Amino acid sequence: MLVKIPAVLDKTQVERARGIMEAAQWTDGNVTAGYQSSKNKNNLQLPENSQEAQTLGNQVLEALANNNAFMSAALPLKIFPPLFNCYQNGHSFGVHVDNAIRRVPGTPVKVRTDISMTLFFSEPDEYDGGELVIEDTYGSHSVKLAAGDMVLYPSTSLHRVLPVTRGRRLASFFWLQSMVSSDEKRALLYDLDMSIQSLRAKVNDSPEIIQLTGVYHNLLRQWAQT
Repeated sequence: MLVKIPAVLDKTQVERARGIMEAAQWTDGNVTAGYQSSKNKNNLQLPENSQEAQTLGNQVLEALANNNAFMSAALPLKIFPPLFNCYQNGHSFGVHVDNAIRRVPGTPVKVRTDISMTLFFSEPDEYDGGELVIEDTYGSHSVKLAAGDMVLYPSTSLHRVLPVTRGRRLASFFWLQSMVSSDEKRALLYDLDMSIQSLRAKVNDSPEIIQLTGVYHNLLRQWAQT
């Protein structure tokens, strides 16, 4: 399931975050790459333990905690601290699949990567190239969103970032472990939840809506791992 979530951060939050990024010191992006992906990865990254990365990461996590669309689509159990990268001057990331397990640095916490996420900080017209291309059973999906928007997709997907031939692409990337590990089951729950919310916006609560809500929670109760 590929889900685009608009306006995770508003324009003021994006501008504030970009100010921090512009003043930060960047390092080689291979510091967080696995063995296979390190052969294809060519970008810059904020050091994970830097004050800038931690400040920005906390802002992102706070915004996500208050975003109902994100909560519905992801059903998060554990979230890996957000990382931040920069593509410029031809930087790209070849076809790869994300590591199945990520250990949070400095802790014993391990996160199974069910969902991968990219949150954009650069506007699409600020750079050429840089599309995130995600492969699934229905073909290739090219993603290049407005600053503040985010895309979620299964971590099992092959994906790549096309070369940035002009400008600078700033983004946050990270992963989460969902309460529902199956992408197919998460998709069913998300569609059901979106339908219930749409019905509620059109009519007052009815016995049918209440019954559908019960179905949603009973399915979640069966499938969730906590």
